[in-house]
Amino acid sequence: MRKVGVAVSRIGLILMLGMFGVPLVAPSFSQSNSDASERSAALKEAEELYQQVVQFRKQGKYQAAIPPAQRILTILEKALGAEHPDIANSLNDLAGLYVEQGNYPAAEPLYKRSLAILEKALGSEHPDVATSLNNLAGLYVEQGKYPAAELLYKRALAIKEKTLGSEHPNVATGLNNLAGLYFAQGNYPAAEPLYKRALAIVEKALGAEHPYVANSLNDLAALYDSQGNYPAAEPLYKRSLAIREKALGAEHPYVAQSLNNLAELYRKQGNYPAAEPLYKRSLAIREKALGAEHPDVANSLNSLAELYRSQGNYPAAEPLYKRSLAISEKALGADHPDVGTSLNNLAGLYQSQGNIDPAITFRQKSIEVEEYNLKLNLGSGTETQKQAYIQTVSGTTNYTVSLHVQAAPTTPAATRLALTAILQRKGRLLDILSTNLQTLRQYITPDIQPQFDQWLTLKSQLANLALKNTPIDKYRPIQQQAEELESNLNRRSAELQAINETVTIAAVQKQIPTEAVLIEFFRYSPFNPKAALDKDKWGKPRYVAYILQNQGEPKWVDLGEAATLEPSIQTFRQAISRPPTNPDREVDPQLTVAQVKQTARELDQKLMQPIRPLLGNARHLLISPDSDLNLIPFAALVDQQNRFLIETYDITYLSSGRDLLRPNRKGINLQNPVLFSDPDYGKPSDKLIASIGRNPCPTQIAARGEEITSLANQIFCQLPNVAAETSAIQNLLPQAQLLSQAQATKSAAKKLRNPSILHFATHGFFLPDPPNTNPDTPIRQNPLSQSALVLANFNQRQSCGDDPNCNGLLTAQDVTTIDLRGTKLVFLSACETGLGKVTNGEGVYGLRRAFTLAGAESQVMSLWKVNDQVSRELVESYYKNLKANQGRSQSLKTIQLDLLKKYGYPYYWAAFIPSGNWSAMPEIFTSP
Repeated sequence: MRKVGVAVSRIGLILMLGMFGVPLVAPSFSQSNSDASERSAALKEAEELYQQVVQFRKQGKYQAAIPPAQRILTILEKALGAEHPDIANSLNDLAGLYVEQGNYPAAEPLYKRSLAILEKALGSEHPDVATSLNNLAGLYVEQGKYPAAELLYKRALAIKEKTLGSEHPNVATGLNNLAGLYFAQGNYPAAEPLYKRALAIVEKALGAEHPYVANSLNDLAALYDSQGNYPAAEPLYKRSLAIREKALGAEHPYVAQSLNNLAELYRKQGNYPAAEPLYKRSLAIREKALGAEHPDVANSLNSLAELYRSQGNYPAAEPLYKRSLAISEKALGADHPDVGTSLNNLAGLYQSQGNIDPAITFRQKSIEVEEYNLKLNLGSGTETQKQAYIQTVSGTTNYTVSLHVQAAPTTPAATRLALTAILQRKGRLLDILSTNLQTLRQYITPDIQPQFDQWLTLKSQLANLALKNTPIDKYRPIQQQAEELESNLNRRSAELQAINETVTIAAVQKQIPTEAVLIEFFRYSPFNPKAALDKDKWGKPRYVAYILQNQGEPKWVDLGEAATLEPSIQTFRQAISRPPTNPDREVDPQLTVAQVKQTARELDQKLMQPIRPLLGNARHLLISPDSDLNLIPFAALVDQQNRFLIETYDITYLSSGRDLLRPNRKGINLQNPVLFSDPDYGKPSDKLIASIGRNPCPTQIAARGEEITSLANQIFCQLPNVAAETSAIQNLLPQAQLLSQAQATKSAAKKLRNPSILHFATHGFFLPDPPNTNPDTPIRQNPLSQSALVLANFNQRQSCGDDPNCNGLLTAQDVTTIDLRGTKLVFLSACETGLGKVTNGEGVYGLRRAFTLAGAESQVMSLWKVNDQVSRELVESYYKNLKANQGRSQSLKTIQLDLLKKYGYPYYWAAFIPSGNWSAMPEIFTSP
């Protein structure tokens, strides 16, 4: 645990400067003529007490400082009145002493009262108000209330920069605190530049040997340490320690912090002889200065226990872990993140010793603590912040699965705990973002509508800039503006508590039909609790599958190492996604159906054959893939009887089993179906045609897409079958609105509001990352800009200028701005619409994610470049099946079986997969 510093108040700042050798200026206590003698005596007592507080704080004796600080407050309230600014400063000081002791419940009302007094007396833009905001924010960080803390930190920093100038030491304090918040959330890229700027400011303003410089050095070192950059961290830790020992004395708590951090660095590198004396010295200082029950003492105990665990000295580690946990629970509360850390450490210790029952008990408690804090922190903030916070608990998810699979494979409690962790966390970000967005749309008020509209506009603008390879320095300010709006809007969402209901196995089971089974795949890194060094704790990634029916205990199977399974996935994808004859390319020789089936069979042996004995009589598979499994059609795998799985099972895809708990939106007035078809891409310029060097549009277009690595000289050609495809749909859905040719525009798509069905028949693509691309580029920062549907005017985009709605590309980022709440079905009759950037635990960042975020209940999408003629056949029959009251997944299976008989090759029939709600939609086809 790294202690995040709390900024001090104005009087507190005077105290700190006094500690560091700067002449001390006592508080100015003004007095009236009446009762002058009595006031004078009282204020003289307050000044004497003030010097005692200074001395005690200098010595780190916070408990001893509390009585005189309380007495100062009583004197000032009587002498000056309850609303005087000096009262606010005294409240801040007393609250700060409580924070140092870990007594957060006592500190919060004092900070809040102080802030209210200062805002009333000095105005909302005064530097003292900024300091008070910083202090309250620091308290929230200590409690794990990160979204609330960020808002206060940012407001405080803005005030300081405005009133004091950008190079003032107090601005450095604000920067350091905000960086500390991002560090605590795991958002290291956001933290580093703030730490560096803070360090530069204090070195310039105060000199290289000032304790504030030591603070900045320590925090920047801790950031590097957390990233495993030990060579960068060590000299900063050492310099920080030297400054603190010289300025504060060898027994100061800040010296103890430096010692503990440096010891941690040595432990992680296996240098135990160097680490142990530093740990012990740090613990002794903290116990003497802060008392035996202080959270920092718990930190030292936990660190020393980790050292002994690393050495295999479990008997020495256990009592230290337990004492650390007891202190943290008492001082911080049972739900504090540090308590979760202690619980996790104890679980690992017991697992190391083969003591499984307590390992499961402590791991379960840690999961509950983390779930509490996930609810607390995912309700607001930006997507980037949510993503970073979820990443901070990913290790525990891996711990939990490892505990089950490696240490307790036959223990039902371990199985349930592992599956519970996966259900609660896999797809969590998508679930939160989608529900948050739909909530904002449903409950939006006139006062925030302009902000909401501006945010949507900026999101589309960012996607356009990413596709144009805009320099990052021009992209970043717009990104920051969009994130600021996103953060503000998320705080206005009215249903956050409902969003954050805890997911349980029992709740998911209730939503699984009798004839169905949920298969929850998970890619995890095995954790070795006996490993001495941090670098050795994690094994090679593996896949596991958990099988859950509507009643009974969950089952599971270990599928082996990812390094064995993933090459087979890639080989299978290559075999089924290329046409049996390909006159346009000289690569990839033709494969027979038998050869394709053999490849499918080889993957099935590793992937589904171990699972099938656990499926019972289930014939409907609810498959929640993970990682590369998101990119394959399970229907095209081949079983022991040489049958494709589609011949035995109905298959529906979910991003997570938690999808089954997503409520259907009620009270939404759905509009008529909308069909986008045969867009007029426009006549490309002679210059663009010349750059290609060939006829860009042959007479016959076989597929609804092509290999694309760059959009710079890309031309898309009209597809011969899409007009007939959508005409057939119109015959079945006469109320549908058709937008074709010049009407099939990006602007028209973005104006959609709640169509019951949305169908696109056009080109689509996924643009992979260029090789060796710098991760700090717009295209890498915005993966939803890499997938798109091609609409009218694309071939004339070069004449669009900066208009993001003119370029004919409806990116996945653009899709997230469309209101599709309640939309029953989105059918993407285009190429590669199911592809995107794969992320462990969060699925595919592409069109499928975007349409879910926009609110669609279900989708049909493609995993490769689909044949134009066969796509028309499939689509027409699919809608006929829907009208015959077949379910959304069943309708696709029926036509795919027909195409299997007709063509054989999976390339023709297996490209499209169904995702989301699988039920029938009779109300759509009976509507007038």
